[in-house]
Amino acid sequence: MTTRHLMAVNLRGLWGTMQAMRSTLSDRQAVWAFVLGCIAVTFGVCAHLPMFAMARSMHYRLAGMPMDSMMLFGMALIVLGTLTAAYGLLPRNVAAQRTAAADIIVAPPEDAALGLAHWGLMAVLVIALIIDVMKPASLGFTVPGMVSEYGVPKKTVSLVPFFALAGTVVGSVLWGWIADLYGRKASILLSAVMFVGTSICGAMPSLAWNIAMCFMMGAAAGGMLPVTYALLAEMMPSRHRGWSLVLVGGLGAVGGYFAASGMSAVLQPIFGWRILWLANLPTGLTLVVLGAFIPESAKFLLARGRTSEAEAVMRRFGAKAQRAGPAQHAQKGVSHALTGIGLYGQLAALSLCALSWGLINFGVLLWLPADLVAKGYSVGVSSRLLAESALIAFPTVFVAALLYSRWSTKGALLAMTAITLAGLLLVLRLELAGIGSPVLPVALLIVGTNGIIAIVLPYVAESFPLRVRARATGWVAACTKGGGLLAQGLTIGGITLSMGRSSLLVMVPTALSLVLVAVFGRETRGRDLRELDATNGPSIFVER
Repeated sequence: MTTRHLMAVNLRGLWGTMQAMRSTLSDRQAVWAFVLGCIAVTFGVCAHLPMFAMARSMHYRLAGMPMDSMMLFGMALIVLGTLTAAYGLLPRNVAAQRTAAADIIVAPPEDAALGLAHWGLMAVLVIALIIDVMKPASLGFTVPGMVSEYGVPKKTVSLVPFFALAGTVVGSVLWGWIADLYGRKASILLSAVMFVGTSICGAMPSLAWNIAMCFMMGAAAGGMLPVTYALLAEMMPSRHRGWSLVLVGGLGAVGGYFAASGMSAVLQPIFGWRILWLANLPTGLTLVVLGAFIPESAKFLLARGRTSEAEAVMRRFGAKAQRAGPAQHAQKGVSHALTGIGLYGQLAALSLCALSWGLINFGVLLWLPADLVAKGYSVGVSSRLLAESALIAFPTVFVAALLYSRWSTKGALLAMTAITLAGLLLVLRLELAGIGSPVLPVALLIVGTNGIIAIVLPYVAESFPLRVRARATGWVAACTKGGGLLAQGLTIGGITLSMGRSSLLVMVPTALSLVLVAVFGRETRGRDLRELDATNGPSIFVER
């Protein structure tokens, strides 16, 4: 292929991207405002880079240095730019849109085959989730550097992941509302703009500023996963929905951890821990570009009156739209209580499973890099070992999706929980022995925990009747964050446990969740979700 042909291909690709972005930004308050906001945020971040570069001779240590006028101006640009971009993405005539959306139901096809559009959407969303997950995953790899540079104890540095997790809780709630108001695609673009802005964590001279920026980063990251799941649920054929959610969520989680550990292994020995935050600049801008390849929600387009665009999206993915009937309207706003030992037992089992995941992911795994450094490993070596563990875990995501779709949904969750327990046992053995490689124990933990988080939310959605499904899924999702907040709260309170003791304590709720899921869990593979609402009373929920 000649240079001229390559240029022609690149120009066509760029033109396609511009056309897709123009479609996304049409019918908004102001396209120029979004573009101007992105530019302002990018320049605001770049205004912090000179101070970072000047600290090269001190191995990029900035603690205690005064913030110059350029940095303060950059922070103002970031705030104004984010608000301007948010205004630019806001649709016109929102009240009419929300009224119209209440009458529209977009349903994916039941038994359609997967097409190129479905696979392309899954690939783009995996990349987007990798970028999203690597933000909070980087916290553990920055902790040793923050403890050393700021000269503060571990319980003080715990405020960073605590507020980041608090941000994810806020983001999970807020971004659900934003996605309905702005549309799925535009909400992802807004997350990307915030990712770019929070990269200035890497140039903050004080720990307090890092805590504030990490809260904002968590808010942006927390909203991505539910928006991604909502978009997939609308676009994917029903018989492929379960395993596709498991696959996309699992690959995003493992890929994000691998990206964070790999970047730490390669870049942190050269540029220090701050480079992991500054990496939000290029990755956030990459996510903005990826937004061109994510389709807008058909329901949002129909509510906006953009019928031809909605029909084009539905043709690509085989979805259908219909008006809500009187019976569906009558159910709105009606409160139903959970009844029956089967429902309560199942909710307790899955809540405990989610809580255990949070304790491991934001407790054991988060502090593991610092623990390895304390044992004498260098930052580069410990990051490389954890990257190897994440690399081992990659193929198992496909195994988890296969088990979930072809073998047993309940069995797949039990298998991932059992693998997690085995990883905790090996971490405990490693701590007691005092010698050995952490690669296999950590690999098992990554395999198990990423399998759990990829499976548990789709499993919840397929296990509860429609009248309580949203509440049950939201509660279990909140429990995943609650485990992390509990782990960091203990550290902030001065309760510092060794890795072995932490693993031993986390084994208790993990083992209990394994037993409860085995007793109360229901097999959902091959079952029509409408069966859950077919009868009244608790008897249906006791069946296995």
